[in-house]
Amino acid sequence: MKPAITVLGTGRMGAALAHALLKGGHSTTVWNRTIEKTAALAAAGATVAASVLDAVEASEIIVVNVTDYPATAVLLRGDVASALRGKLVVELTSGTPNGAREAGEWATEYGVTYLDGAIMATPDFIGTEHGTILVSGPRQVFEQSKEMLQALGGNVQHVGDDLGLANALDSALLALMWGSLFGALQSIAVCRAESIDLGELARQWTATAPVVEGLVTDLIKRTEAGRLAADDETLSSISPHYSAFRHLVELMDVRKIDRTVVDGYDAIFRRGIAAGHLHDDFAALSQFMGEAG
Repeated sequence: MKPAITVLGTGRMGAALAHALLKGGHSTTVWNRTIEKTAALAAAGATVAASVLDAVEASEIIVVNVTDYPATAVLLRGDVASALRGKLVVELTSGTPNGAREAGEWATEYGVTYLDGAIMATPDFIGTEHGTILVSGPRQVFEQSKEMLQALGGNVQHVGDDLGLANALDSALLALMWGSLFGALQSIAVCRAESIDLGELARQWTATAPVVEGLVTDLIKRTEAGRLAADDETLSSISPHYSAFRHLVELMDVRKIDRTVVDGYDAIFRRGIAAGHLHDDFAALSQFMGEAG
């Protein structure tokens, strides 16, 4: 028999999690501070709890998806914390690695089994085979809960026993995403300044994206292996990158485009070049990202 699940927090993501559990055949109880946000879930078969305590008492597994860890701490205090003893809490709220570790310490103190997760998807991917959720915590607990977790996303992965790892990976992957999104904003600004149709930008990006993906993959592999000097397999050294980068900066200055983003790039380039890495592989710049200069 499938375990009963409670979902605390039914915003867009929490509602998607609850719908996926219902679809997966789990008896599902939901709670939200604004009860109106549970109406669609009630219509789909979920039980709406009148209080957090009622919601927690209804199930053996509690999935939390609220604003942040402090918000979770407020919900799970007092009588609720006592009611959680012996149960499993799966925290799917965005947070920091240290926040996850502190939550794990709290769980141990109250006799609560705990897993921490990071959802690497938008709500429309929840419950699909492409829904990715990274989970950290005891491997045995993950394996025991895997069927329920896979109802939330087909690509559920255990990333380590350290409770902070899921959030750490989340931040790392978001850094890649934001690099792309802010890069796109920069590209749009250049195109507008130079009267280039954005449809043309989209077409050229489609053609260029595989090259960029290859560069990112190579950068990660070379950094992992410590192969920072240029060699026969180097795809591009710092020198041509910085030459092209200076052309971009000149264009931006002429067109009076905001330089906030590229000034950050320039600072990293300059650190690497000043340290003698102008002709090394682009991966050499990884040495200058560990601590602020």
